[in-house]
Amino acid sequence: CSSWLPQWRMRACCALHTLSNKDFDRDKHMKYLATIGLEIHVQLKTATKMFCGCGTDFAAEPNTLVCPGCLGYPGALPTPNTEAVKKTVQAGLMLDCEIDRCSTFDRKNYFYPDSSKNYQITQSENPICLGGKVTFTVDGEERGARLHHIHLEEDVAKSTHYARYSGVDFNRCGLPLMEIVTEPDLSSPDEVLAFLQTLR
Repeated sequence: CSSWLPQWRMRACCALHTLSNKDFDRDKHMKYLATIGLEIHVQLKTATKMFCGCGTDFAAEPNTLVCPGCLGYPGALPTPNTEAVKKTVQAGLMLDCEIDRCSTFDRKNYFYPDSSKNYQITQSENPICLGGKVTFTVDGEERGARLHHIHLEEDVAKSTHYARYSGVDFNRCGLPLMEIVTEPDLSSPDEVLAFLQTLR
C-alpha cells in the first residue's frame, strides 16, 4: 500500500465537548473530551493527472506540465484517470469499505489563485468508497476508528510567496488526490498517531 501512497497531508477536525453540563463549575472543573475526525489527503502515484493526460513529474520546470484541460480553458472536457480510480477501489477494499457502483463527480465552485478553473472536481454526493474501519493499537490496547468515506478529487496548483510577489506553478494542478474521511472516533494525539501509522 505504501508504494503508491507517497505523500500525506492531514487536516484534523477537532471539537471539544464538556464532560458534564450539569452543575458545571468552570473554574474548578475544566474537563474536556477531545473528539477528533480526520481528512487525509493522499497523492496517488499515477503517470498522468486526474482528468487529463499531463504528466506528474515532480522535478519538471514550473508550468510545463499543463494543457487546456488542467488550466480550465473553455470547451476542455475532463476524462477520469482509470488508474486513480483502480487505486482508490483497492484502498477501499483493504479498508473494508463498500464500493459504490454508481459513483459521480461534482464541481465545487470557489475562487482562489491556485485554482485555474475557479472550481474543483471532487465527489460530494456519491464517493467511490463508503464506510470502512481501521483497527490500531495504543498502549497495548486494540482500538478502532470508522471511516465515513473515501473519495477522489484533483489537487490545486502550488503557490510560492516571496517578499514582493507570489508565483503559481500549475504543474501540480489536477494531480489525483484520494481523500480518506474518518468519523470523529479519535480522542487523543496518541490515537491519531497510531491510526495514521497503521493506515500508512
